[in-house]
Amino acid sequence: MAAIPTPYTPSADKLRHQRIAMIAMAAIFIVAPLVAYPVFMMKVMCFALFACAFNLLIGFGGLLSFGHAMFLGTAGYASAHAAKVWGFTPEFAILFGTAAATALGVLTGLLAIRRQGIYFAMITLALAQMIFFFYLQTPFTGGEDGIQSVPRGKLFGLIDLNQPFAMYTLVFVIFFGGFLLIYRVVHSPFGQVLKAIRENESRAISLGYDVDRYKLLAFVLSAALSGLAGATKALVFQLASLTDAHWSMSGEVVLMTLLGGLGTIFGPVAGAAIIVAMENYLSQLGAWVSVVQGVIFVVCVLAFRRGLIGEIANAIRKPL
Repeated sequence: MAAIPTPYTPSADKLRHQRIAMIAMAAIFIVAPLVAYPVFMMKVMCFALFACAFNLLIGFGGLLSFGHAMFLGTAGYASAHAAKVWGFTPEFAILFGTAAATALGVLTGLLAIRRQGIYFAMITLALAQMIFFFYLQTPFTGGEDGIQSVPRGKLFGLIDLNQPFAMYTLVFVIFFGGFLLIYRVVHSPFGQVLKAIRENESRAISLGYDVDRYKLLAFVLSAALSGLAGATKALVFQLASLTDAHWSMSGEVVLMTLLGGLGTIFGPVAGAAIIVAMENYLSQLGAWVSVVQGVIFVVCVLAFRRGLIGEIANAIRKPL
C-alpha cells in the first residue's frame, strides 16, 4: 500500500517570494501592450505556457520528451479546422484543439512510458516525426501551406476577438490560468510524488506507488496544456502550419526551459520571452539567428547552470 504523501507546505519566505513574483509577472503582461506590440506579447504567452507544460514533465517528472511539438501542432490544426471549416466558436475551437492534444497524449504516453531515459526521448521523437509526416500528407492540413485565414470569431457569441484588446485579454486569461494550474499541481501531493520519481524511481516503487500511472498522468497533463497553447496560438495568428509540429519546435521548447531554469516555476516563462524576443528582433540576421541562439545557450549552460531564474532564486536563498 502506498504511503500517503505529506502535503507540501513551502516556507513563509519562499511563499512570499513566489507570490511577489507571480504578481509582478501578471502586472508585466497586463501593462505590456502599452509599450510592446500586442501580437508579440501574445506569442510570448503562448510559448510561455508551452514551455511551462514541458517543464512540468521534465523539470518535475524527470521525463525528457523530444516530441512535444506534436501536441502544439495537433491542437493548432484541430482548433483551426474546427473554427474555419466547422464554424466552431473560439471557445469551443480551443477546447476541441486541447481535447485532440490530450487524446494524442494518452495514446503516445501509453507507448512512451514503457521505457526510460534516452529510450523514452527517442520514442517521443519517433512518434512526433510520424505525426509530422502525417500532417504533411493529409489533405485537411493544407500541406506546406497550412490552414490560413482562420476566423477568430466572437467569444461566447458576444466578444469580437478581432479587437486586439479582447484577443489579448483572452490569451492572458488562458496563460495565467494554465500557469496557476501548473503551480497548484507542482505544490500538490501529486507533484511531490512526481519529484520523488524524478529523484529516485526505484525508491518510489518500493514505497508502493504506481510509477507508470503517475508518469502517464504527468505526460497527459503536459500534452493537454501544450495543446491549449497550440490551439490559442492558431487563433492568435489565424494560422496553423507545419512549423508548430516540426522537430525543431521540440528542440526550441527544450532551449526555453533550460535557459530560464529547469525545474523552476517561473523559468520557462523567462526563457520563452527571451527566445521569442531574439527571434523577433534578430530576424534580420536570417539563418544566423540559430547561431546566436546556440552561442547564448552555450554561455548560459556554462555560466548559469541552474538557468537564469534558478540562479536568481539561489542567490536570494544565500545569506548576505
